[in-house]
Amino acid sequence: MHQSRVVVTMLAVLLAVATAGFLPTVVAAGDQCLHCHGSRSVISSGKGYLYIDPRKFAATTHSRIGCSSCHDSVTSRHPGDALRPSRASCKECHLPVVQEYLSGIHAEKAGCPDCHNPHTARPAEVVSGADMNIPCARCHDNARTIKKHALWLPQAQLHITALPCITCHTGSEQYVINLYIQTRHGEKGEHGYIPATHDELASLLPGGGTPLARVIDANGDGIVSLEELRKFHRDAATRGMRLWGMMMPEKITHTYQILKNRWDCTFCHASGSGALQTSYVALPDQEGRSIRVPVEKGAVLDLLYGTPDFYMMGTSRSSTLSIIGLAIVACGAMVPLCHGTLRFLTRKNRKEPHHDPEA
Repeated sequence: MHQSRVVVTMLAVLLAVATAGFLPTVVAAGDQCLHCHGSRSVISSGKGYLYIDPRKFAATTHSRIGCSSCHDSVTSRHPGDALRPSRASCKECHLPVVQEYLSGIHAEKAGCPDCHNPHTARPAEVVSGADMNIPCARCHDNARTIKKHALWLPQAQLHITALPCITCHTGSEQYVINLYIQTRHGEKGEHGYIPATHDELASLLPGGGTPLARVIDANGDGIVSLEELRKFHRDAATRGMRLWGMMMPEKITHTYQILKNRWDCTFCHASGSGALQTSYVALPDQEGRSIRVPVEKGAVLDLLYGTPDFYMMGTSRSSTLSIIGLAIVACGAMVPLCHGTLRFLTRKNRKEPHHDPEA
């Protein structure tokens, strides 16, 4: 028994010695990093690029693996050692995504950090559709984008604000509808509406707004029914709010490209499309993520499919069909026009003879 205790004690001492140089590094590169980098004093010191918003970072997947996973050269003497910590490249963990991205049209124009800040990046399932277009707008001016799409896309401004760019410009699949709540704020945002914050929605509920889903899921069963959706929509106007929907891919890909099948209206507006019957209401939490509450299957179809499958001239890029359609419309208009013109020109020939009543 005595020998066993000695062995255990020696092993503990050896383990402590072996890890003595490692533990300070782990601690220094872990939560303690935010003691400095999470303080706004970093900004006032003129080094704002070193500031990391603790709340936004907590909402990322990267926060789970810790700072030292990407900055593994940081030492226990940092920052006194004046050494710049190493930075991991995205491909070390995301190699399949990087390879996929390199096959697209953006590969030579932008790198991963140009679109994704590793300290704020979040998984697609906790991002509302509106957030997805923010990185695109850094290079693609919104007004110019709308003007360019308006050359062929009906109601271009509405489409641009209701669709993340990646819906049409990647090969993503499994599309869903994300509904989120907007509030009216003067002239900001589209028609004066911007996404509602957590605190704004929490103020609608008694008891501090917990759980927030009760704003729209009144009975708290974890799913928004068609009736609950309609009721919130009716009440929203009196609160200066509205529901706004975006069609977005459930699974994100990085194959940025121009896809001709997106020029066909039926890609989104096909009647009864099973792929678009799944929808969620995205509600913001205090950390900047979106909490998704599922909506009754098919509940938003009436909003999307007011008409069955149809062909709209000029939108499907079939010049033959457009010419035939215009010819049919022109012929249809010419028949009553020609008929009316002939009747006007021959009106004298069609006058009834005058009868003398005394004859």
